[in-house]
Amino acid sequence: MRTAEINRKTRETDIALKLNLDGGVYKIDTNCGFLNHMLELFAVHSGFGLTVKCVGDVDVDFHHTVEDVGIALGQAFNVAIGDKRGINRYADVTIPMDESLILCAVDISGRGVLNYDLKIESAKVTDDSDEVKQKAVGLFDTELIEEFFQSFVREARVTLHIVKLYGKNTHHIIECAFKAFARALKAAVAVTGDAVPSSKGIL
Repeated sequence: MRTAEINRKTRETDIALKLNLDGGVYKIDTNCGFLNHMLELFAVHSGFGLTVKCVGDVDVDFHHTVEDVGIALGQAFNVAIGDKRGINRYADVTIPMDESLILCAVDISGRGVLNYDLKIESAKVTDDSDEVKQKAVGLFDTELIEEFFQSFVREARVTLHIVKLYGKNTHHIIECAFKAFARALKAAVAVTGDAVPSSKGIL
């Protein structure tokens, strides 16, 4: 079983995360509704088992929570993938969601590189309902999406390209990106042989 468990505590966040690349249940609680939603999508579309519990300084904003969850997930992925023997290594997908169309390509290369090209016009993911305005919830800085992916690739040591081919709705663009990310990783970690997929013999 390709599994990992990460416990990471700082002055800003306290995270317990478990990852199983070969499947399992998911349970997400980060105290950030939008991040919960994206991680649930990630778990469903990757087929990975994923549990995340994060207590963070969300009274300040969601920055530390999003960044640190990305770090913990990347660390877990790097441990769980092991020596990468037999995996596909490369994968790419193009995923539509309504008007949005996102390309995601991944190389489990041992090198943390991100090409992030989502071009999100809105600074916030917002819900215009009166209830949301009254409770001051549902506001999420869209720039944090890049922070999440940057944190993940740095710790997971993978090369990741996320490119918006088309899209107008902010929520659709981001949701589509997480689904594409999940499905690309699912294909890349699939075991199809016995050898390490590199001419060097190591990744």
